[in-house]
Amino acid sequence: MIALEQRRVTLANGIELDVVDEGPRDAPALIFLHGFPENHRTWRHQIDHLKDRYRCIAPDQRGYRGSSKPDAVEDYAPDKLIADVFLLADALGAETFTIVGHDWGGAIAWGVALGGQHARVTRAIIANAPHPAIFQRLLYTNRVQREASQYIRAFRNRANDPLIEEQGLRGILERDVKWDRPDAMDAAERAILDADWQDREAAFAMLNWYRATNMDVPDMDAPFEVPADYTPPDLPRLTIPTLVIWALDDLALPPENLEGLDRLIDPLTLVHIPDCGHFVPWEAPDEVNAAMDQFLQS
Repeated sequence: MIALEQRRVTLANGIELDVVDEGPRDAPALIFLHGFPENHRTWRHQIDHLKDRYRCIAPDQRGYRGSSKPDAVEDYAPDKLIADVFLLADALGAETFTIVGHDWGGAIAWGVALGGQHARVTRAIIANAPHPAIFQRLLYTNRVQREASQYIRAFRNRANDPLIEEQGLRGILERDVKWDRPDAMDAAERAILDADWQDREAAFAMLNWYRATNMDVPDMDAPFEVPADYTPPDLPRLTIPTLVIWALDDLALPPENLEGLDRLIDPLTLVHIPDCGHFVPWEAPDEVNAAMDQFLQS
């Protein structure tokens, strides 16, 4: 098992994060953001591969494992999660950095990149996380994406809180998530996650990421059309070098999420990884490492 040491970092907003910080302090910084329902170890293979050449920073984000877990749902709104990343960079003296994200970490990475491009964020690397200008439209119009995202409705439903109180996060994952492939993960790594999911405080904090967002997930009976009153987000074009890595067998996020990316990002590098599920950083580590190497060295 790859060993990763963490240290406690206090942000200027009072949030405390447990953070991996490996590699030369004067090397270019990479900030790695994990997704749901994982932790910093999502990126274990990439950190181990890159730490001789880059400063690799990987927090357990707000609400996860030992990091701070504020009580209110609104404490997990995307703007606060994005702000944590910039404050973490400040606390560690990383004036500029490449942002790297997967799943929910990728969603936050999109926000970090869009808000900090050029001034703070020099490059972006996104793995299986949809661009915010594309994802909401797919939830309205694409049957596959909407059906795959029905678990979000369950995560938000307070009627499911007793199940989480009784069984931890595992109960609702086993009942409502269809994209998990536990057999694809090393047993020791899976045991780490199983232990995390038994922490009831962390379980609700993780779900608060879904409960705090204004993402609209219609039920399957709603019309497959964009509502007349929908206003798309007013987002700038992303003009820093951006690598998007996409595993094509992702049951949560179909490849339709890639359509139109070239109109939103320039310059864009797109790498497809076939025969791989949602958790591409550890399901296909060699392919991800090779794509990152080529991108970072270009």
